[in-house]
Amino acid sequence: MPSVQLQNSPFLIENEQQYRQWKQHKLKAYPESIKELTVSITDPFKLSEQEFQAIKARLQKANMVIYDLGNNSNAEDRNIPEQLGRQLGISSLDKNECADNDGFTSIQVVDQGLHAMYIPYSEKGINWHTDGYYNRLSEQIYSMILHCVRPAAEGGENQLWDHEIVYILLRDKNPEYIQALMQSDAMTIPKNVIDGELIRPDRSGPVFIITEEGCLHMRYTARARNVIWKDDPLTQEAQQVLRDILNSESAYKFEGQLAAGQGLICNNVLHTRRAFKDDPQQPRLLYRGRYFDKINFKNS
Repeated sequence: MPSVQLQNSPFLIENEQQYRQWKQHKLKAYPESIKELTVSITDPFKLSEQEFQAIKARLQKANMVIYDLGNNSNAEDRNIPEQLGRQLGISSLDKNECADNDGFTSIQVVDQGLHAMYIPYSEKGINWHTDGYYNRLSEQIYSMILHCVRPAAEGGENQLWDHEIVYILLRDKNPEYIQALMQSDAMTIPKNVIDGELIRPDRSGPVFIITEEGCLHMRYTARARNVIWKDDPLTQEAQQVLRDILNSESAYKFEGQLAAGQGLICNNVLHTRRAFKDDPQQPRLLYRGRYFDKINFKNS
């Protein structure tokens, strides 16, 4: 039997009154710039109560926050993002095949080995996606930390969309689009085979998922290849309208480049990465942690 939170979720199409109330609260005083999402931190290993509350407020409102360590710590310390995550209640890392021994992944240009086969480890741009969209449904990535050690010499900016805002824009166009993208076979990621070895089977699932806690989760990629959308008119139309929304100009869409000692903490919001050029002497390096936990602060 579904939980009470799930039954009363504003993300269920039938709960129109709850949706309208939630939407009004969501859009009220929504951040208008990256600056409004940014919180300065003195000691990442021991957040002050003021810093914690500032981070909490941004995550509650926009599902994301940018932290800025300034010159207060060594940006190369791999313990920084891990300890920030623990203070926010997330610790269950997805230790995938590209992750390092501690569960975090070093995002940098790699020209050989397994990493070289994937776009994140190149200078190429990456289209709209949520992390782990190819994971099995029982191992979804609900939160993420991206910590910058060194930015690219040129380019590499990220664009960010709060998936709850995207849900609003799509639902207000046509609630049937939401229903189409909640189908269990709305989006399929084909199997991954390397040198004849099956790395990952086909993975099908919804785009929008409502958790037992009544929260909204999204699994999505805007890739033109290696993704199969359900072959029915409504799903095809819905995914095209979603793509158009993501690529539109909007005050709700953020763009910026993380500097050394800055990082993104989020509930796996939609994001991109622009192409970049590396400095061989100071190559771009970020630490990424993918979590099976959601950063779940109840709105007060």
